[in-house]
Amino acid sequence: MSDDNVCWQSVDYEGFEIHVSTRPKEPVRPGDTKPVRYTYIGYVCHPGANPALPGHTVAFHADGEDSFASTQDAQNEAVQVGRSVVDGTHPDLSVLSLVTSGV
Repeated sequence: MSDDNVCWQSVDYEGFEIHVSTRPKEPVRPGDTKPVRYTYIGYVCHPGANPALPGHTVAFHADGEDSFASTQDAQNEAVQVGRSVVDGTHPDLSVLSLVTSGV
């Protein structure tokens, strides 16, 4: 789940950790000093879990068409998605596998 060139931020929430990384949606255009739009990837895990081990995380990412005007906007959305995974309100993802497997 990690990449040497990726910067991860972590938020503690309801006994879980939400890890998010923002990144440019597309390469910087000639003449621009920074990307125009951003996206995110993330995962939820128990504190101290090894994200490299299968079954220790619940991964999520922005939908293909989603993009954000700033890294802060992308990070805020990613944390909200992570919270919905933990809360059980995300339509497709849940931490149930982390709870029942004991990791």
